[in-house]
Amino acid sequence: MNNTFNLKRFGLLFKKTVLERPIQTVGVIGLLLVLSLILYTVAKKLAGFNAAQNLTFIWGLSGGSFFLASFVFGYFNTNASGSSYLTLPASFFEKWLCGVLIAGLLYPVIFLLFYHLIDISFVAMYHNSLDPSYPFYKQQYEAVYPFGLNSIIAWKVYTMFFFLTGAMFVGALYFNKAAFIKTGIAVCILCVGVFVLNWGIAKLFFGNINDAGPFDHVTIPVGKDEGSIILPSNIQNIFYYSIWYVLPALLWILSLTRLREKEF
Repeated sequence: MNNTFNLKRFGLLFKKTVLERPIQTVGVIGLLLVLSLILYTVAKKLAGFNAAQNLTFIWGLSGGSFFLASFVFGYFNTNASGSSYLTLPASFFEKWLCGVLIAGLLYPVIFLLFYHLIDISFVAMYHNSLDPSYPFYKQQYEAVYPFGLNSIIAWKVYTMFFFLTGAMFVGALYFNKAAFIKTGIAVCILCVGVFVLNWGIAKLFFGNINDAGPFDHVTIPVGKDEGSIILPSNIQNIFYYSIWYVLPALLWILSLTRLREKEF
């Protein structure tokens, strides 16, 4: 039998994980979907369709997976459950893959299907509520449309999802207690630190500045106007792909390495 991966053994492990901890898997997923529906409904009434669509998509996919990922390796909250989990007759890769499959694949697929369903339903109800005889019917109709799952905003959220989920996988394995809170604080400190460091470096080189986007641009006052200094496209692409693709991939791999270390 393969010591790294065996399909039958992995299937039994996945079944045991779901059935043994239904609240941490099925229950949390169900709760996140309900909260997404509530958020969409409330945000739509308070801020309109566009804000509701964007906010729900960002929170539901990135935030939801971040929250769920804190549970998939939650066996280490106590020494007893952690020891029991590590001694399961499965490889460390299969245990890691089980958590990744739940928070990194299963939940995103379920959320995207659910989100698209409620989104097109709300949009359809809005379109049906309009009066075709109204002079601005066409403008009102075209002003609201379903959120594009292949849009620029969607792809930015996908990269955010990969980063936050990877960070939570690592945090759940390094922080045995209150991993969700500790990892959230660590991510916030990291993001704020990057912005502060970038702002400080920009101030050092350019003096008075109006804005500074990390690895992107610096906006400086030019008389009564302002001008922007941007990185060359080839260097900007290196930073972009490193932050949005290489870093998340490293976090996912680091979580695998950390789980292996716990077994030894």
